[in-house]
Amino acid sequence: MKDSHQCPEPTQMTCLLQRPTSPGIAHLAISALCHDSVKLIKFADDTTLIGLISNNDESAYRREVDRLVSWCSGNNLELNAQKTVEMIVDFRKSTVPPPPPSVMDSPITSVESYRFLGTTITQDLKWEPTISSLIKKAQQRMYFLRQLRKAKLPAPMLVQFYTAIIESILTSSITVWFAGATVRDKQRLQRIVRSAEEVIGRSLPSLQDL
Repeated sequence: MKDSHQCPEPTQMTCLLQRPTSPGIAHLAISALCHDSVKLIKFADDTTLIGLISNNDESAYRREVDRLVSWCSGNNLELNAQKTVEMIVDFRKSTVPPPPPSVMDSPITSVESYRFLGTTITQDLKWEPTISSLIKKAQQRMYFLRQLRKAKLPAPMLVQFYTAIIESILTSSITVWFAGATVRDKQRLQRIVRSAEEVIGRSLPSLQDL
């Protein structure tokens, strides 16, 4: 990822997202990546390498990519280059995209967005794709809420169903994207809550209040 809009000097962030074929990568020690400008995030068999690049100097980031590849090779872990991508976030007006790094002599694909642990992260750091996906899932589950209402289930049970099945979808990763969501997207989300209120016949907490 690349980011420079709040930095005193031109800065960029590059994010390398890798999916090894072995879950053993989850045990990779973070201390193996020692440069302050490079961070390793791992979950199960997904590994993300984030580099903060200043003054167009990518040497530390690329060095840590090479070290990660070497560590995996030395510990009998195989990285799948075809499932490895790089995303750059850079808010500078005039930039030249750097050449992507390579994994096992295979160039890495550069992408404009990436779905990470269920949340879509985009180069412009806007959350409309994630919110649209959540709304679609919640709308599909509204059908079952209406069916339960037709079956004359009591309101408390309908509220429980809403909380467990619909609200849980709307609030997925909400601490990541809600503060950066547009007013329009927040209104779209709230329409789902209002629709559920009409079906249940009771007031429900707004997403802002959760």
